[in-house]
Amino acid sequence: MHRRHSRRVDDRAQWGTLMAAAQQGDARAYRALLGELRPWLFGYYRRRLIPAQVEDAVQDALIAIHAKRHTYDPARPFAAWASGIARYKWIDKLRAQTRAPEGATQVEQSVGGHESAVTSATVLTALLATLKPAQAEVIRLVKLMGFSIEEAAARTSQSESLVKVNIHRGLAKLAAAAADDADDSDSDIAGDRA
Repeated sequence: MHRRHSRRVDDRAQWGTLMAAAQQGDARAYRALLGELRPWLFGYYRRRLIPAQVEDAVQDALIAIHAKRHTYDPARPFAAWASGIARYKWIDKLRAQTRAPEGATQVEQSVGGHESAVTSATVLTALLATLKPAQAEVIRLVKLMGFSIEEAAARTSQSESLVKVNIHRGLAKLAAAAADDADDSDSDIAGDRA
């Protein structure tokens, strides 16, 4: 078993090399990379989604990796780049669940151990919705997706200074909202004791 784990780590170390070769037009390297990613993505989504959604999520992630392959920088770790895409596709699945029309039939099954992650994602989405759109967008890009200030500025057509200001003001508003919620919870608890 230890040998198998070591092989997986070694395979992951090769993913960046395979992607770099694929970017240069090596179709065999690209097929090998996708073959390595598929089981990893299955494991990733199997721990986070209900079984009925796993295959779709894997396919969505592979399509996104294909569509975004030109953005991979071989000087950076591939596993982190691929993990980011996988995470955003997971979040997309969660958002789709919250947008489902009322009365739509959904499979309701619990995925053990991930309730807090799902709840956190839902709460975060609701909190970001309370911000100005420009603030929410740059917080998503920089703080959640890992973009640099410069990249966020380019994507949003905001100046770098404005991106920093929007992040600061948005986070301050979120912190204030969290403090208000904590105060409300404390007074509810005190009222229950009385």
